[in-house]
Amino acid sequence: MTGAGAGAGLRFLRGISGVVTAGLVVLAIGVAVTQYLGHSRGFPGPGGLSVGAHIAAAVVAVVAQRIADHRRGFSAFVGALVVFVVTGLVLWTQWWQ
Repeated sequence: MTGAGAGAGLRFLRGISGVVTAGLVVLAIGVAVTQYLGHSRGFPGPGGLSVGAHIAAAVVAVVAQRIADHRRGFSAFVGALVVFVVTGLVLWTQWWQ
């Protein structure tokens, strides 16, 4: 793709990675709240490692999304790609294993 087609494709990719980033942030908040509520009520929660992994992934995704939103070309593409990779890693290691 060149010209306007490449710009539209990258804009779409950044939009999708933005939605994924927002979802990851909401998921991290949910896991942290679940840990807090579980601990305060005497129930086991997801654990500190899981909470830390979700928060770290959310921070990395937000930084990568910011790069994707404020840069152009290959840098923006890599920023969006990092969002997808980090989200996949946290889902794979914390939810599917």
